[in-house]
Amino acid sequence: MEEAGSAAGMEAVASEAEAAVAAEALRLLRIEPSAAGGPSAGRAGGAEEPCSRNALRKRRRWQRVLAARRGKRRQERQRRRARRASADGIGPGPALGSGPAGPGPPSLRRGRVPAALATERLLEARAAGPRLCVDLDVGGSMTEKESGRLASQIRRLYGANRRAARPFWLCLTGFAAGTPIYEQCFRMNDGFAGYLMDTTPQSYLDLFPLDAIVYLTPDSENVLEDIDPDKVYVLGGLVDESIHKQLTLRRAREQSLQTARLPIREYMVKAPNARNYHSETLAINQVFDVLSTYYDTRSWPAALRAGVSSGKGYVLPDTAEQVETAQCTTTAQENALFCGEELHRQEAPA
Repeated sequence: MEEAGSAAGMEAVASEAEAAVAAEALRLLRIEPSAAGGPSAGRAGGAEEPCSRNALRKRRRWQRVLAARRGKRRQERQRRRARRASADGIGPGPALGSGPAGPGPPSLRRGRVPAALATERLLEARAAGPRLCVDLDVGGSMTEKESGRLASQIRRLYGANRRAARPFWLCLTGFAAGTPIYEQCFRMNDGFAGYLMDTTPQSYLDLFPLDAIVYLTPDSENVLEDIDPDKVYVLGGLVDESIHKQLTLRRAREQSLQTARLPIREYMVKAPNARNYHSETLAINQVFDVLSTYYDTRSWPAALRAGVSSGKGYVLPDTAEQVETAQCTTTAQENALFCGEELHRQEAPA
């Protein structure tokens, strides 16, 4: 009898604890326990009272929140297991949501490479080149919004370089503590302190010989024909809103540096568009996509296709022919439709 009484007491205590937890969760959502049909509501009144529409809506929202949290934790566990399996060399497990027979490993589907291999390639690039510098001194007058966009471009540039089969060694010059771009890089980019690249408040002029530096600017008269591993290629750390005409070209000339531009005009043609907009100015991560693809394939058409978006108003000749053919077909169809309507109108009785 005593044991039965103690067991019943423990069950009552557990029920009261569960009720207290549920009531606290509902209180945080501003839901009355009696309206939400909590554990204490059924016992207090004997029969559940009908819930208001607002209480039902809040209850369903809370259930969705809990389900989303559980799903997120489950996915994170699967990601951790996949990363551990990849680090152990046995390959990651099945893709999220794909089941046992899903598609291949995420590292292959998303273009990722094992961390050890990426690190080895980057260290080889640091020893043998080529090198790519981002000149952050040139963008000293950028706003906070522009600095945030530049920090995002640096993150994408680093990610693409880390995945590249033949990476560059990256260097951020003019990267001084307290500057807006310094703060934005650490605020927006997770793990920025662990990026395998050089960051320095110094100028590239203090780090490399003048005859080894090539400043890449869209306003240069010289065309970049090849990538030399012994050269240091410099990109101006600017975004679209802060670009001034020939700013980087004047800066390079004042410093007596070699300049070059991507061979966009030599391999691409202007595509007709509604705004008649054509620009050779690319974001730094787009310039890197061109350089990286060319360094790997030795094909400028392939490189320009990888880095120059159609929004810039330039396309490769074969793409331009396809666009022109499609436009001609559309125009012919519109003319035929118009002629048919006109003929039908003329033949209609008055």
